[in-house]
Amino acid sequence: LTGHNGRVSSSMYSPDGKRILTGSNDQTAKVWDALTGQELLTLTGHDGRVGSSMYSPDGEHIVTASGNWGQKGKAKIWNSETGQELIVLEGHDNGVRSAAYSLDGQRIVTASHDRTAKVWDAQMGQQIITLNGHNARLNSAVWSSDGKRIVTASWDQTAKVWNVETGKE
Repeated sequence: LTGHNGRVSSSMYSPDGKRILTGSNDQTAKVWDALTGQELLTLTGHDGRVGSSMYSPDGEHIVTASGNWGQKGKAKIWNSETGQELIVLEGHDNGVRSAAYSLDGQRIVTASHDRTAKVWDAQMGQQIITLNGHNARLNSAVWSSDGKRIVTASWDQTAKVWNVETGKE
């Protein structure tokens, strides 16, 4: 799959396996036909590298995370069929390195170089909770299968497990 003008930083199949999603340092994400390799959509509008891109569990939406070191980062939610930008998740003070849907598709967690992870309502785009406690940049955050915990990974040489209800480590 060629077509990005920068390093490709993320990739994944759609839940039905028919499409592939890639995110790149060229400030775009692209959707590809998994059988033919044809580029179907280019998601534009980020002002920093796209470090993470992920389909929602139902395949109807895509979340992308972006931002460069020293700039406020964002995550964006897109319609996966049309490429229309639907919601912008703003609130991090530095680049957003990853964004991940919960398995039920109702929430998104973002991880940032601002040393925090944030949980968002995936339908409304409202911030629910901020997870504070790392001493360095975060690289990733993912959900447990039951949606009750999040694990974050940081440059501070630790991974931390968080209770999503209380926000406590």
